[in-house]
Amino acid sequence: MIARAWHRAALALLLAAAAALGGCAAQTETLRRAPPAGLNPRVELAATPFFPQTEYHCGPAALATVLAGLSADATPERLGEEVFLPARTGTLQIEMIAGARRHGAVATRLPGTLEALLRELQAGHPVLVFQNLGLSWYPLWHYAVLIGYDLESAEVMLRSGTTERLVMSMRTLEHTWVRAGSWAFVALPPGQWPATAEEKAVVEAAVGFERSAMPTQAAQAALAYRSALQRFPDSLSLRMGLGNVLYAAGDKNGAALAFEQAAQRHPDSAPAWMNLASTRAELGQREAALAAARQAASVADATWARQAQSLVESLQRSFGASN
Repeated sequence: MIARAWHRAALALLLAAAAALGGCAAQTETLRRAPPAGLNPRVELAATPFFPQTEYHCGPAALATVLAGLSADATPERLGEEVFLPARTGTLQIEMIAGARRHGAVATRLPGTLEALLRELQAGHPVLVFQNLGLSWYPLWHYAVLIGYDLESAEVMLRSGTTERLVMSMRTLEHTWVRAGSWAFVALPPGQWPATAEEKAVVEAAVGFERSAMPTQAAQAALAYRSALQRFPDSLSLRMGLGNVLYAAGDKNGAALAFEQAAQRHPDSAPAWMNLASTRAELGQREAALAAARQAASVADATWARQAQSLVESLQRSFGASN
C-alpha cells in the first residue's frame, strides 16, 4: 500500500493521468445533474478520528479509523499485527473484513455506487474505500476512509494516508474507486446496519460475524440476526442463522421458534423442517418433532431426501412410534 515519501510526486502525476484517461465520470455527472431525492447537498463527519499511516500500513490505519469508538484495542499498531501481510506489503480485502469482525464490528459490503457511499455518510457512517491510485497497468492500491462530500463543488473528503483531510474531486474518487472494483464497507456495532445494505451483503455480514464471534458473544450474534430480520423478514438464511446461534448458546426454545418461523415462511425448505424436528425432539416434544420430520421428507428434493427420511426413521425408533 502507498506510503513511501518518494511516491508522492509520482502519485500526483499518476492521479492527474488517471483523471485525464478515465473517461467520463458517469456517476458523478448524474449525481450533480439530478441529485437523488432526500440526499443532503453536503455532509462532513468532521469528528471522525485520524490515524496517519506508516509505511505500507494504509489498511491498518483506515481500519482503525472506522473501528474507533467500537473497540479500544483497534489501534493501527495492533491491527497492523493482525491484518498486514509482509509478503504482499499490504492488506487483502478479506483481511480487512476479518479484522473488523475480530474487534466486535459487523462489517458490511456496500452496493457499488457513489450514491450508496454518500447516503452512508448522510447516515453518519464513515466508509472504508479501496482505491487504485495508479493506472490499470501500474496499480497503486490504497485504503482510505470517506468522511464527507459536497455535491455543489463535486468534491469529497477523506482520511487518507498521512493527510487528515484530503479534498479530492468526486470524479477522481469515482475513477480510482471503480478501477479498484467499487469495493467499500461500513463497520457498525451488532444491531445496526448500513442505510444502503442489500440482503445478500447483510446475510454475508451476519454469518461472518457469527463465525468470528467468541462463545461469549452469542448474544451479539443473535442481535445481529434479529436486527437484520427486521429489514429482511423473509430471509431464510437469516432465520436459520438465528436458530443456529440460539441453539449453540443453549436456548433451544428460542432456536425452535426461529426454525418454526423459517419453516412457516419457507414451507418447501427441508433443512428448516429438519432443524425444527431435531430441536423439538431434544425438547421432548415428540408429536411436533415427528410432524416436522415428516413434513421435511415430503418436501425434500434429491439433495435432502435421504437425510430427511433417515430423521423420520430415527425419531420413530426413538419414540417407539409407528408409521
